[in-house]
Amino acid sequence: MSEIVDTHIHLDDPRYTEDLEAVLARSAAAGVERWIIPGADPGTLERAVELAERHPGIFFAVGVHPYDARRYDRSLLERYIGHEKCVAVGECGLDYYRLPEGEEAVAEEKRLQAEVFCDQIALAAAHDKPLIVHIREASRDAQRLLEAHAGERGGVLHCYNADHQLLQLASRNFYYGIGGVLTFKNARKLVEVLPRIPRDRLLIETDGPYLTPHPYRGKRNEPAYCRIIAEKMAELLACSFEEITAECRENTRRLFGI
Repeated sequence: MSEIVDTHIHLDDPRYTEDLEAVLARSAAAGVERWIIPGADPGTLERAVELAERHPGIFFAVGVHPYDARRYDRSLLERYIGHEKCVAVGECGLDYYRLPEGEEAVAEEKRLQAEVFCDQIALAAAHDKPLIVHIREASRDAQRLLEAHAGERGGVLHCYNADHQLLQLASRNFYYGIGGVLTFKNARKLVEVLPRIPRDRLLIETDGPYLTPHPYRGKRNEPAYCRIIAEKMAELLACSFEEITAECRENTRRLFGI
């Protein structure tokens, strides 16, 4: 059985604090023995570093989610980007789902998010790290910035939203993170687009504690559920579980070096 890597799991989230060792044990029993903690909340970065130093299979990224753009501090990311367990920059990107009211406020929020996103793209390029990219209701602007500023190192479109236009980024060394959304009853777009993604550009992720796959929706997500995602991918791509997990494992190695 090919080892699965959960390429996006917020193990630094307080919801895992009390039973983290049990979560990791269930994950390992399910064949998921490596995990990447994305940088999202600057306040939990040191916790992510601590976990990576304590567990051989845990790696982390440095980054700030667009919702936290006002708390962006490049010096904090630079403090840890050279760490041997740091494998990427992100999750960074654009999120227009919750914009403020008023035309000027919207314009300022979009400007700030773009500025912080571009600075993290530059940081990744300067340190030869891939990007973990968060895009929500901002596909065109995000694609424009990535095409203009991202280098050859590429990255992953985390929680890929099934936008056909973003498939063009596969030629620029971007990968596509597939998570529990694939199992949702309303995931028609992602189900349709999945076969169009090059197989050598697919990654598996949970985004735990969020986006728990069926049949566990409503409960805390955890990395053991990567198996459910891989099984659904295999079903939709008409291949074996072993085949899709082996391919995703190789893709993870190629992008993140782990």
